[in-house]
Amino acid sequence: MTAMTHAFFRPPESSRYALRNLRAPRCLLPAAFDDNDNDDKAGGLAAVDLLVDEGRIAAIEPAGRLPAELGPDLDASMLLPGMVDCHTHLDKGHIWPRQANPTGDGAGASMATQRDRQAHWNAEDVRRRMEFGLATAYAKGVVAIRTHLDSLAPQAAISFPVWREVRERWAGRIALQVSSIAPLDIFLTDEGRELADIVAESGGRLGCVTRSARHPGDPMPPDMDAALARVFTLAAERGLDLDLHVDESTDPRARALIRVARTAIQQDFAGRILCGHCTALALQTDEFIEETLAACKDAGIDIVSLPTVNMYLQDRSPEARTPRWRGVTVLHEMKARGLRVAVAGDNCRDPFYAYGDHDMLDTFTQAVKILHLDHPLSDWIRAATETPAAIMGIAAGVLKAGAAADLLVLKARNYSEMLARTQFDRTVLRAGRAIDTALPDYRLLDDLTAG
Repeated sequence: MTAMTHAFFRPPESSRYALRNLRAPRCLLPAAFDDNDNDDKAGGLAAVDLLVDEGRIAAIEPAGRLPAELGPDLDASMLLPGMVDCHTHLDKGHIWPRQANPTGDGAGASMATQRDRQAHWNAEDVRRRMEFGLATAYAKGVVAIRTHLDSLAPQAAISFPVWREVRERWAGRIALQVSSIAPLDIFLTDEGRELADIVAESGGRLGCVTRSARHPGDPMPPDMDAALARVFTLAAERGLDLDLHVDESTDPRARALIRVARTAIQQDFAGRILCGHCTALALQTDEFIEETLAACKDAGIDIVSLPTVNMYLQDRSPEARTPRWRGVTVLHEMKARGLRVAVAGDNCRDPFYAYGDHDMLDTFTQAVKILHLDHPLSDWIRAATETPAAIMGIAAGVLKAGAAADLLVLKARNYSEMLARTQFDRTVLRAGRAIDTALPDYRLLDDLTAG
């Protein structure tokens, strides 16, 4: 297959060139960017010319400013920065062919994943599936990923060294971060302390789910407060940020998010805190939602919603019953309250989500529809670009002079076209050069997934 089979155009080969007559989200451009008569003000887009020089954005000008001899007129094609996925599970990815989840719910997913992990997750198996996922994300235009790694012993000692090797191999292509994931109560044991040390050695984030292995049916286990306090203490002692799976449940009794916030405030925690899922909050009273969001604001908590996966998993029934809710958190209210909110891809072709392709542009498109991030779209594109980059503490997700020319150019000319039709023919630029957007063939994993 020849390079660039799927992209709709190739940029000039020179190190200095222009892409003219593009449409870029105004919210991702410098605040001082001048309006001009070609702007799609109602659609939140600005008409721009972009100058690339030695792999970086040298200038962004109102459309029509840069001379034609510098580069092509792209006829109002959309321009986006590279996408950022701040919550994934690369170690689980692509096991569906050998370990499906016949019930399609969270309990079935957990059991199927446990079986697969015990049977197959040696270093080579984890490495190859991670690499496959990263190659796919790279071709889609993803520039940064934070992955969670299943971390119950003995898996942490297998997966974290693999991840460190993969991080080095992918340096300069995808910025990689890592977080642990394990039941909350292990942090009351020596295993939790040892895991915190592994995470610190890996430069990662300390993470867990707000459920207890000792009390699997209780969304608010009796050891929750003690275990949360221990998680915060272990992180503070090692200078670690936290990345937690919180209240991923259809049970309105699940109210851990406010406990996380109160623990952070009580301990005056200095690190960053990212809480993922938080779906049960949507089932609470308006008064409790407001109380929880106020606590999260005081604690400086960031939120990431995983809309495709949670809509897939939640409110399923063993009977032929239509789900009654979308399984997502109160993202609009969180954003309005001043919390930083992101959307992310989460699982891919594993028991927690049978679908997906490591494509953050598709994740954003699905999020718009699932979470009603439209009418108007406003600045929601930030939730898949600038905001997760800020949450991760990296320089990405915006369009400004001096930034790396890691970009997506879409044939779509506006959000309506982008959201209506999958952008298979996108052009992906890394350091100003078009990359091959052909995807790795699933057949590459056949020897792993056949059994």
